[in-house]
Amino acid sequence: MFLHWCFFACLFLLVSLRVELANAQFYRKVGNKHLPYATIVVDPSGHGNFSTIQSAIDSVPSDNRYWVAIKVKAGTYREKVKIPYDKPYIILKGEGKRKTFVEWNDHNTTLQSPTFAAMADNLVVKSISFRNSYNNPINNKPKVPAVAAVISGDKSYFYRVGFFGLQDTLWDDAGRHYYKLCTIQGAIDFIFGAAQSLFERCSISVIGASLESGLSGFITAQGRSNGKDSNGFVFKECHVFGNGTTYLGRPWRSYARVLFYNTNMSHIVQPTGWDAWNFVADESRLTFAEYGNFGPGSNTSKRVSWTKKLDLKTIEKMASVNFIDTEGWIQTMLF
Repeated sequence: MFLHWCFFACLFLLVSLRVELANAQFYRKVGNKHLPYATIVVDPSGHGNFSTIQSAIDSVPSDNRYWVAIKVKAGTYREKVKIPYDKPYIILKGEGKRKTFVEWNDHNTTLQSPTFAAMADNLVVKSISFRNSYNNPINNKPKVPAVAAVISGDKSYFYRVGFFGLQDTLWDDAGRHYYKLCTIQGAIDFIFGAAQSLFERCSISVIGASLESGLSGFITAQGRSNGKDSNGFVFKECHVFGNGTTYLGRPWRSYARVLFYNTNMSHIVQPTGWDAWNFVADESRLTFAEYGNFGPGSNTSKRVSWTKKLDLKTIEKMASVNFIDTEGWIQTMLF
């Protein structure tokens, strides 16, 4: 009780005083970085400020404008977690993506099923994993949409984060997102949505052997709906591996855009690479591209004829952090 009182008293003071970032009284400086104004500890054993992640998030004031770190002790947290639109500037940090897990088993619809839902802008998530346990680990239940995480806020940074599911694992919904050294596992459309995202040095783990005999999986289902939209998925220096077989992607919307760049592709990738799904005869609108990849699955000699041959300038622009960050927001993130 005393810990809770102290935390709330400190946070109330910070909010009521409306302290600006330039006021060094309310942050510690390490090099050129500013550290959070407040830190909340989540520990199921009772040695922290809260025992659940959601209760810690709920304690952050609405319309928060001060970086708050939520440190989550190792363990498996069986709860659905949501960061609502009105709670930006949160750092959610576990003790390792193989040590700190958040699990739930909701399913059937993409809207109701996410284990983790991030609606707010300016978010940092580090060293934690989210699993939808309905079909992961593999079991005999029907294969249905079961989202591990939906990310809808702008300016979101994920570092060493795990996303585990089977169908629709990571709903990369909207906004600009940076995923670095993350693990995303699934079989069917397991990275989907209309966000503008760079996946750098991520592990793309395909569990296609869990599907019915003869069926292949799909890594991406990108949702760009207009040729002028800036969104798309870029996989840079990633590793595609696993079991069964998989396509690199299929379009969720008519102008889907995906680039695999300098990525290691194992033998599980189908020789044709891509599928047009519901957009047969409209393939010219799609931007499915590959450049500089290696490994047995990277051979493009049998790829579908409508894959895009992008010029080097476009490829380098998409494969740069500038694809998601032209104003330097990544450098201002508290990490």
